[in-house]
Amino acid sequence: MSVILPADLPRYGLRLVAYAPNGPRLGLLPFPLSFEVGHPLNDVSSLRVDYTSYATGEDLLAQPCEIAVEYAAGGDWVEPDGGRFLRIKRGSDVTDQAGKRSYTCPGYAWAFKKAVLYPTTGMVDGKRQFNAVPVGAVLRTLIDEAKGRGALAGMTAGFSSSIDSSGQAWAATLTLALEPGVDLLTLLLNLSDQGVIDWRMRGRELQVFNEGSVMAVDRSSGPALVDLRLGRDVDQAPDDATLEDVSTAILIAGENGFTQEVTNPSAAAPWGRWETYQQQGGVSDSGTATALGQAALGRAAGERVQITRAVTFGAARWLPWVDYAPGDQVRAPGDQGVMQGLRVRQITLSRSGDGRLSGNLVLNDRFLEDDIKLARRSAGILAGGVSSGGSGATPAPDSSGRVPAAPPGLIVEPVAYLDAAGYAQGLAVVTWGPVIVDVNGVALDIDGYEVYARPNAEGELWYLVAQTASGDVSADVSPLLVNEEYAFKVRGVGNDGTKGVFCDPVAVVVPDDATPPPVPSAPTLTTRLGVIHVAWDGRGAGGATMPVDFERVRVWMQDPLAPGAAEVGYLTAAGVVVIPDQPYGQAREVWLTAIDRSGNESAATPSGVIATVPLVDTDLIGEVIDGAEHIITGSIPAEAKIVAGSITAGLIQALAIQAGHIQANAIEADKIQAGAIQAGHISANAIEADKIAANAITAVKIAADAITGKTITGGVVRSSVTGQRFVLDSSTLDLRFYPAGNTNYSRFYAVDGLYPGETTTFITSGTNQSASARAEFQVAAGLIRLRIRNASGSGANGGVLDIAEGYGRYGYSDGISSTETYIHTNSTGRFYLRGRVWDTNTADSYDAVHAGSGVVPPDTGGATVHYGPTMASNMGPVATVRDGAENPNFYWCLDLSNQTDFSFGWSAGGGVFSGKAFYWWSHRH
Repeated sequence: MSVILPADLPRYGLRLVAYAPNGPRLGLLPFPLSFEVGHPLNDVSSLRVDYTSYATGEDLLAQPCEIAVEYAAGGDWVEPDGGRFLRIKRGSDVTDQAGKRSYTCPGYAWAFKKAVLYPTTGMVDGKRQFNAVPVGAVLRTLIDEAKGRGALAGMTAGFSSSIDSSGQAWAATLTLALEPGVDLLTLLLNLSDQGVIDWRMRGRELQVFNEGSVMAVDRSSGPALVDLRLGRDVDQAPDDATLEDVSTAILIAGENGFTQEVTNPSAAAPWGRWETYQQQGGVSDSGTATALGQAALGRAAGERVQITRAVTFGAARWLPWVDYAPGDQVRAPGDQGVMQGLRVRQITLSRSGDGRLSGNLVLNDRFLEDDIKLARRSAGILAGGVSSGGSGATPAPDSSGRVPAAPPGLIVEPVAYLDAAGYAQGLAVVTWGPVIVDVNGVALDIDGYEVYARPNAEGELWYLVAQTASGDVSADVSPLLVNEEYAFKVRGVGNDGTKGVFCDPVAVVVPDDATPPPVPSAPTLTTRLGVIHVAWDGRGAGGATMPVDFERVRVWMQDPLAPGAAEVGYLTAAGVVVIPDQPYGQAREVWLTAIDRSGNESAATPSGVIATVPLVDTDLIGEVIDGAEHIITGSIPAEAKIVAGSITAGLIQALAIQAGHIQANAIEADKIQAGAIQAGHISANAIEADKIAANAITAVKIAADAITGKTITGGVVRSSVTGQRFVLDSSTLDLRFYPAGNTNYSRFYAVDGLYPGETTTFITSGTNQSASARAEFQVAAGLIRLRIRNASGSGANGGVLDIAEGYGRYGYSDGISSTETYIHTNSTGRFYLRGRVWDTNTADSYDAVHAGSGVVPPDTGGATVHYGPTMASNMGPVATVRDGAENPNFYWCLDLSNQTDFSFGWSAGGGVFSGKAFYWWSHRH
């Protein structure tokens, strides 16, 4: 039996130490028969110990105590996070003469099960209400109240109501109601499951962090790299994979017969369509159902792999707890042994009776981590009550109010989802506390709530966007424009229909889709005729299908000896990009990235290196042959030349001169005896396309009807080598038209795979004179798109028209959200406008709408708006006036309207004419 003593300094060792309950250190437990410790992320750790009743230290285990696991890596002994356990469960067999006793010990965090929430005064429907408070305030409330009752005596909290355990302000606020009796451990697990916090134990101290911060260190790249290598750090790598949960379509069933189908064309479907069903009470909104369905299908899009890796300790470079901990992302062999970034979800270590160590890691790839995030997002949509804090925007000023008190604790959590066409839309989950009194504090029954929203700008109108019943204090609002700022407010409605006081507005920015496409599959590089061909198969790494919002794959290239990446082309589907004009023999490094319609870009593929190859031996280039075409004058001396008449027919071996040895145009018509070449002398397929000189076969050489129903083989057909011409390339399904004198060509081509199961046709123009734009026309089964793009075709740069199966859109896009404008219609019979109204000063006489705004100073009793010209027909002005006084008291009206101008005036408020702002538009009849 191996004994680890304090003086020992092993390369890596584990030992056990006993502590009194919430008390001091008692001593070592030096002779365990074996033990195993499990340390999961955001959960209670566990320890199983086998000990003999005859060994030193058994007396320490005979009574309730704490056990600490310590590790050493050539230095001092250290207790890791999550390494403190409660000896609360034991087992033995009195017939066992060896006196073996087994102890099952949960981590110290298990004690939080013994601290529960007590009822207090001010309960709402029998629940403790927390309204828009930081997550730390909720946790400290439970902890501090429990300590006040004498519970959690030895435990300390390493955070406060305002900052987390790393000193950072809390990112999340909560509005929620808790049932009396809920315990602190359940709350910790729920909050971490929903992605609000990360937590761990350090001895008896509870440490809580903003999710994804301190406990999510990226060690998969950069200076902090931890790479677990097979044979060095890892010696076993079992993978368990399943397709059992795959689904391509889901039917969401909500309230009052509401149903919505959501499909995922990117899902693996070896057996075709697989369906699933989700019943979700409370959902009656199309955007919410779409977001939930996409989250569910995202978790069921393909094969799921459980990755377990057995760690070694002898030759290992990186050691658990020393170099990485649960939550860290490391570089390790993933599915099929491919090195990739994986997140450590659990560390399990064991020590046998002879002191030998073994262990394993449970690792999540990025797909499983994405699944966890999708599940958290779904939980947030359904339950509400959690906010990331929004954008910090200041709501525009507003006022209103009546009878029921304002709802407390309003929070808004915005989420992005993709519509059927792959465009990002916004969903806001609005949550508030219940109203139980009127404005005077007297108890009041509420019939329900009204949720209002507007773009967060002064002067914008509020719109009723949701209504709920009295017991429902959460609502989902969609669709919203991404990257736009909205304000929300809520009021109660009394049983008699009296409208209540609005709560203070909360403003948030609706986020855009932030999930990048998968990394593309690695490109295939070839070189021919002095150019580089970059081929892509249209899929993601591992054969993944590109998502519905996939835009294009960008092709990057650099000289590896002089790094400086440049985009040299792009592909919207499987195909080939040709890179010309590269010097012979010089290496070029090429890789791909994928980008979606929201501008999210994937990581790069593994790069490939290739160099163009000359057509002839490099020793001849520059000496005898100029490039690949001409013999340099003077390179063959006179004495080496062939004397006229020295080569006769008798000196030429039969079949010695092959087609490739005969110079183009060397045999002219007058050298061939009439009738000497007959059809029987030409073998089948002897004359190939590359044996015929350019322009050698002209129209007069081809007999009428000579080409009838035949197939012309070869990769490229050209009408001419230079000048005005067309080029048909079968490898890319590409027809290019070149005008005379330049290479600014237009294209007509087709791609396969842009949309599942169909071919898409494109027509693109050449670039304009300033090389800033080109036109593109796309025709697919469910979409016709006409748009102006930039010169490379990689981004939007002008007008765009979409005629789609499910929607229509017309407007302008240059890739900048703040200047994007369009009108969008769909099958709901509704439309929305995106952009800003042109605030005009002077109209054209045939303008349909003339709009603007202005201000007037105090002591002014009205304003007149001049159109500029005389409008072509009668005008209909619509206007409003806003007073700058604290308590405005005036009336106003339009008092003149004709085809040249209109005016309005107002009365004095409180005896004075205060300053006014006015907003107007006028439409032509």
